[in-house]
Amino acid sequence: METHNIWEDFSGMLKKYIFSKVKDEYITKDILQEVFIKIHLNVNKVKNTESLKSWLYTVAHNAIMDHFKNSSRQPPLLEPAEIEENYDHSAKNCILPMINSLPDKYKEALLLSEINGKKQNEVAEILHISLSGAKSRIQRGRKLLQEGFMSCCDYKLNSKGLLIGEHQEKENCKVCK
Repeated sequence: METHNIWEDFSGMLKKYIFSKVKDEYITKDILQEVFIKIHLNVNKVKNTESLKSWLYTVAHNAIMDHFKNSSRQPPLLEPAEIEENYDHSAKNCILPMINSLPDKYKEALLLSEINGKKQNEVAEILHISLSGAKSRIQRGRKLLQEGFMSCCDYKLNSKGLLIGEHQEKENCKVCK
Protein backbone atom coordinates (compact mmCIF):
# COMPACT_ATOMS: atom_id res chain seq x y z
CA MET A 1 0.00 0.00 0.00
CA GLU A 2 1.26 3.49 -0.82
CA THR A 3 1.50 6.38 1.63
CA HIS A 4 -0.97 8.57 -0.24
CA ASN A 5 -3.59 5.78 -0.06
CA ILE A 6 -2.97 5.40 3.66
CA TRP A 7 -3.31 9.18 4.05
CA GLU A 8 -6.66 9.17 2.23
CA ASP A 9 -8.00 6.21 4.20
CA PHE A 10 -6.66 6.88 7.70
CA SER A 11 -5.52 10.49 8.21
CA GLY A 12 -8.91 11.61 9.54
CA MET A 13 -9.11 8.81 12.11
CA LEU A 14 -5.51 9.30 13.20
CA LYS A 15 -6.01 13.06 13.52
CA LYS A 16 -9.04 12.51 15.79
CA TYR A 17 -7.08 9.99 17.86
CA ILE A 18 -4.10 12.33 18.25
CA PHE A 19 -6.31 15.31 19.10
CA SER A 20 -8.13 13.26 21.75
CA LYS A 21 -4.78 12.87 23.53
CA VAL A 22 -3.09 16.26 23.08
CA LYS A 23 -6.14 18.58 22.96
CA ASP A 24 -4.35 21.11 20.75
CA GLU A 25 -5.00 21.55 17.04
CA TYR A 26 -1.49 22.78 16.15
CA ILE A 27 0.27 20.02 18.10
CA THR A 28 -2.12 17.51 16.53
CA LYS A 29 -1.11 18.64 13.03
CA ASP A 30 2.59 18.47 13.92
CA ILE A 31 2.29 14.97 15.38
CA LEU A 32 0.19 13.82 12.40
CA GLN A 33 2.96 14.99 10.05
CA GLU A 34 5.55 13.12 12.10
CA VAL A 35 3.37 10.01 12.03
CA PHE A 36 3.06 10.08 8.25
CA ILE A 37 6.78 10.60 7.81
CA LYS A 38 7.34 7.48 9.90
CA ILE A 39 4.65 5.65 7.97
CA HIS A 40 6.16 6.66 4.64
CA LEU A 41 9.62 5.50 5.71
CA ASN A 42 8.44 2.19 7.17
CA VAL A 43 5.29 1.10 5.33
CA ASN A 44 7.31 -1.39 3.31
CA LYS A 45 8.04 -3.27 6.55
CA VAL A 46 4.34 -4.07 7.09
CA LYS A 47 3.96 -7.58 5.77
CA ASN A 48 0.33 -8.19 6.69
CA THR A 49 -2.07 -5.51 5.43
CA GLU A 50 -4.71 -6.85 7.83
CA SER A 51 -2.66 -5.45 10.72
CA LEU A 52 -2.11 -2.07 9.01
CA LYS A 53 -4.69 -0.17 11.08
CA SER A 54 -3.28 -1.50 14.33
CA TRP A 55 0.24 -0.60 13.22
CA LEU A 56 -0.86 2.94 12.27
CA TYR A 57 -2.37 3.50 15.70
CA THR A 58 0.81 2.16 17.30
CA VAL A 59 2.91 4.62 15.30
CA ALA A 60 0.56 7.44 16.31
CA HIS A 61 0.57 6.37 19.97
CA ASN A 62 4.38 6.29 20.02
CA ALA A 63 4.56 9.76 18.45
CA ILE A 64 2.15 11.06 21.10
CA MET A 65 4.26 9.51 23.87
CA ASP A 66 7.39 11.09 22.33
CA HIS A 67 5.63 14.44 22.40
CA PHE A 68 4.81 14.07 26.09
CA LYS A 69 8.34 12.90 26.91
CA ASN A 70 9.67 16.10 25.37
CA SER A 71 7.18 18.38 27.14
CA SER A 72 6.21 19.01 30.72
CA ARG A 73 2.64 17.77 30.22
CA GLN A 74 1.60 14.32 31.39
CA PRO A 75 0.07 11.89 28.85
CA PRO A 76 -3.50 10.79 29.52
CA LEU A 77 -4.06 7.24 30.70
CA LEU A 78 -5.40 4.93 28.03
CA GLU A 79 -8.82 3.48 28.67
CA PRO A 80 -10.23 0.16 27.47
CA ALA A 81 -12.83 1.96 25.36
CA GLU A 82 -9.98 3.00 23.09
CA ILE A 83 -9.56 -0.53 21.79
CA GLU A 84 -11.12 -0.50 18.35
CA GLU A 85 -13.83 -3.04 17.67
CA ASN A 86 -12.53 -3.44 14.12
CA TYR A 87 -9.09 -4.67 15.14
CA ASP A 88 -8.25 -8.27 14.56
CA HIS A 89 -8.58 -9.97 17.91
CA SER A 90 -5.21 -10.64 19.46
CA ALA A 91 -3.58 -10.82 22.87
CA LYS A 92 -3.01 -7.06 22.66
CA ASN A 93 -6.78 -6.50 22.65
CA CYS A 94 -7.10 -8.31 25.97
CA ILE A 95 -4.36 -6.49 27.85
CA LEU A 96 -6.31 -3.33 28.76
CA PRO A 97 -9.49 -5.17 29.79
CA MET A 98 -7.37 -7.55 31.90
CA ILE A 99 -5.47 -4.70 33.51
CA ASN A 100 -8.72 -2.88 34.25
CA SER A 101 -10.12 -5.97 35.94
CA LEU A 102 -7.21 -6.01 38.44
CA PRO A 103 -7.43 -4.48 41.92
CA ASP A 104 -6.87 -0.71 41.72
CA LYS A 105 -3.37 -0.67 43.19
CA TYR A 106 -2.08 -3.07 40.50
CA LYS A 107 -4.21 -1.53 37.77
CA GLU A 108 -2.81 1.97 38.35
CA ALA A 109 0.78 0.75 38.46
CA LEU A 110 0.45 -1.30 35.26
CA LEU A 111 -1.38 1.42 33.33
CA LEU A 112 1.42 3.84 34.16
CA SER A 113 4.33 1.47 33.55
CA GLU A 114 3.23 -0.91 30.82
CA ILE A 115 0.73 1.17 28.87
CA ASN A 116 2.03 4.71 29.33
CA GLY A 117 5.71 3.75 29.42
CA LYS A 118 6.59 5.34 32.76
CA LYS A 119 9.72 4.21 34.56
CA GLN A 120 9.26 2.56 37.93
CA ASN A 121 10.58 5.59 39.84
CA GLU A 122 8.09 7.79 37.96
CA VAL A 123 5.28 5.38 38.89
CA ALA A 124 6.34 5.65 42.53
CA GLU A 125 6.25 9.45 42.38
CA ILE A 126 2.88 9.61 40.62
CA LEU A 127 1.28 7.11 43.03
CA HIS A 128 3.04 8.67 46.06
CA ILE A 129 4.56 5.36 47.13
CA SER A 130 8.10 4.11 47.63
CA LEU A 131 10.15 2.79 44.72
CA SER A 132 10.10 -0.71 46.21
CA GLY A 133 6.31 -0.43 46.58
CA ALA A 134 5.98 0.54 42.91
CA LYS A 135 8.24 -2.33 41.83
CA SER A 136 6.23 -4.76 43.92
CA ARG A 137 2.89 -3.58 42.50
CA ILE A 138 4.17 -3.77 38.93
CA GLN A 139 5.59 -7.29 39.42
CA ARG A 140 2.46 -8.56 41.16
CA GLY A 141 0.30 -6.96 38.48
CA ARG A 142 2.34 -8.66 35.77
CA LYS A 143 1.94 -11.97 37.58
CA LEU A 144 -1.84 -11.45 37.72
CA LEU A 145 -1.87 -10.66 33.99
CA GLN A 146 0.08 -13.83 33.32
CA GLU A 147 -2.46 -15.83 35.33
CA GLY A 148 -5.27 -14.09 33.42
CA PHE A 149 -3.87 -15.17 30.07
CA MET A 150 -3.42 -18.69 31.39
CA SER A 151 -7.01 -18.96 32.61
CA CYS A 152 -8.68 -17.05 29.77
CA CYS A 153 -6.79 -18.26 26.76
CA ASP A 154 -5.21 -21.50 27.94
CA TYR A 155 -1.66 -20.16 27.65
CA LYS A 156 1.03 -22.22 29.38
CA LEU A 157 4.42 -21.34 30.83
CA ASN A 158 7.43 -22.74 29.03
CA SER A 159 10.61 -23.88 30.79
CA LYS A 160 11.88 -20.27 30.81
CA GLY A 161 8.72 -18.98 32.49
CA LEU A 162 7.38 -17.31 29.33
CA LEU A 163 3.77 -17.54 28.17
CA ILE A 164 3.22 -19.71 25.12
CA GLY A 165 0.08 -20.69 23.29
CA GLU A 166 -2.41 -19.48 20.77
CA HIS A 167 -4.86 -16.70 21.46
CA GLN A 168 -8.58 -17.46 21.44
CA GLU A 169 -10.92 -16.06 18.81
CA LYS A 170 -12.96 -13.11 20.07
CA GLU A 171 -16.14 -15.16 20.49
CA ASN A 172 -14.27 -17.66 22.71
CA CYS A 173 -12.37 -15.06 24.74
CA LYS A 174 -13.58 -14.76 28.34
CA VAL A 175 -12.22 -11.23 28.63
CA CYS A 176 -13.42 -9.66 25.38
CA LYS A 177 -16.73 -11.49 25.03
